[in-house]
Amino acid sequence: MEKKHILQGSFLFGGLPSRQIDDIAAIAVEKSYEKGETIFLEGDRGIGFFMVGEGRVKIFKVSSGGKEHILHIFGEGEPFGEVPVFHGQPFPANAEALMRTRTLFFPRDRFVHLVEANPTMALNMLAVLSMRLRRFAAQIENLSLKEVPARLAGYLLYLSEEQDGAEVVQLDISKGQLASLLGTIPETLSRIFAKMSEEGLIKVNGRLIHLLDRDGLGDRGEG
Repeated sequence: MEKKHILQGSFLFGGLPSRQIDDIAAIAVEKSYEKGETIFLEGDRGIGFFMVGEGRVKIFKVSSGGKEHILHIFGEGEPFGEVPVFHGQPFPANAEALMRTRTLFFPRDRFVHLVEANPTMALNMLAVLSMRLRRFAAQIENLSLKEVPARLAGYLLYLSEEQDGAEVVQLDISKGQLASLLGTIPETLSRIFAKMSEEGLIKVNGRLIHLLDRDGLGDRGEG
């Protein structure tokens, strides 16, 4: 894993001068995790943050009854666990590798020192945190105001945008994990996939979803 390549391709550090990228790479520590391995637990000390180099990571919380709810799925170049870097509080959720994953870890003290010397980094961090807030706001709106079919339609269109406008999108998580992300159960999600297929909106082939009627999905996503 080439640290400098990952950093240059990330939203957080992309566009910074090569010298600053080198400084960031110098403090980044490579850490590897197997599928299902815990990266950190809710309540652990926030002594630094991570960036996905290879693989995927889920951020989730567990209810008092033991039910898991996925908050985010992060892939290559995306930072996670960065909020504690600024307020020094424990991690507010759990992180786990969804597959064999390699990350870059940035120790809090050393990273804060770099930010103090390079204000552009602080602006990039603010931009990332603003994006997270918007994503949380959209997620709260979806979970509280929209029915599950609308959440699924919106997610499929979001995946299409993420995959360069593809007419055939690939789910990057299992359907069980997708159900958790959308705030439902696998059985309900399977029924909705089947109904959307019957209506000619999509065609499901394993983890490949053919978007047959984007306008129809858009209308459903507004519901």
